[in-house]
Amino acid sequence: MKLNLILCKSLSSIVLCLLLTINATAADTIIVGQAIDLSGPNADLGRDYVAGIKTYFDVINARGGINGRRIQYLVRDDRGQSGQAAKAVTQLIEQDHINYLFGGIGDDATQTVLNAPAFKRSGLTLYAPLAGADYQKEPRILLWRPSYLQEVRYIFSHFGKLGIKDIGVVYQESAATADAYRSLTAQMQESGVKLSAIVRLTNGSTQMSAEAARLALAKPGFVLMIADTVNAGLFLKEFRKYAPQTFVAGSSLTNLTTLRQLAGIKAVEWTVFSQVVPNPNVGSSAIQLEHVNTMKKYRDEPVSALTLEGFIAAKSWTRLLQTVKRGNQGQADYSVPDAGFDVGGYVVGATPNSRHLSNYIDIALFNKANGLTF
Repeated sequence: MKLNLILCKSLSSIVLCLLLTINATAADTIIVGQAIDLSGPNADLGRDYVAGIKTYFDVINARGGINGRRIQYLVRDDRGQSGQAAKAVTQLIEQDHINYLFGGIGDDATQTVLNAPAFKRSGLTLYAPLAGADYQKEPRILLWRPSYLQEVRYIFSHFGKLGIKDIGVVYQESAATADAYRSLTAQMQESGVKLSAIVRLTNGSTQMSAEAARLALAKPGFVLMIADTVNAGLFLKEFRKYAPQTFVAGSSLTNLTTLRQLAGIKAVEWTVFSQVVPNPNVGSSAIQLEHVNTMKKYRDEPVSALTLEGFIAAKSWTRLLQTVKRGNQGQADYSVPDAGFDVGGYVVGATPNSRHLSNYIDIALFNKANGLTF
């Protein structure tokens, strides 16, 4: 009897020690989760975005964390599937007990996560997805990048300065592109740009070559593609047979590696893309220089616009973390200062009542060396 009592006390002590250790570890750790495409159609974008985020978190942890708390960064691969994104986020919330959630790629996946029951119950705010819709009616999202409408306006402004006022549109209708197309049509009406021709793509279309020829015959000043990267690449390959020197434009979320592989090296000449960060390969500002230097230190891979975007998004998040207020039901709200804040030469969060922290947009040209010229 005494032996059993002693054994029970010993086991109780061990369990208590384990629980205290677990609680102490949890108290010293900030768990950040993210579901993003790492092996699907936008894997190149996802891997670069994650690399930029992880690099900045590595910097913070090397400095001792945030107020002594280290960041544990958990990333799950949603394979570019919206249903898998919701499943992965549910696991992060219910099994990994994350404290904060970063977003994935595309409006379809983003909206699916916002609608997921586990996310709605969690009180979390979805932070910095690579998405282009406006989400003004969604209270639980904060985007780092500008909206697709802002990118379209900048593209129109760029070509307007060149005296080009007529456009050809390549549109692949889907849930992921619907908001982008609405933004495009609204901007066309606002700016007075003439529609020369529109091509509507469907997956596996046998009419792609004929549609490319028809668009080229209309002789638009430039062509804007609203399509996933695979269909955009296949169409561009056909279009270049008929219009080798017509400007073709795309958004910052075009997967340029995949586009080049599908369309061919020659086809991507005379293409331009909106970019939501400055040139990642130079150090003309403090944040650009910090990104280049820390990527060299922590990552064995080249920098890109997406590694820089992830880096700045993570740095912005650590600044916002100081402002988080938790409501009565555990909801975590980021409080953005009215005047915004500087992240190393760029002020973000200075637009009142906006769910987009950054308004920065630039244009980059795909050059003959298969890189971007800003």
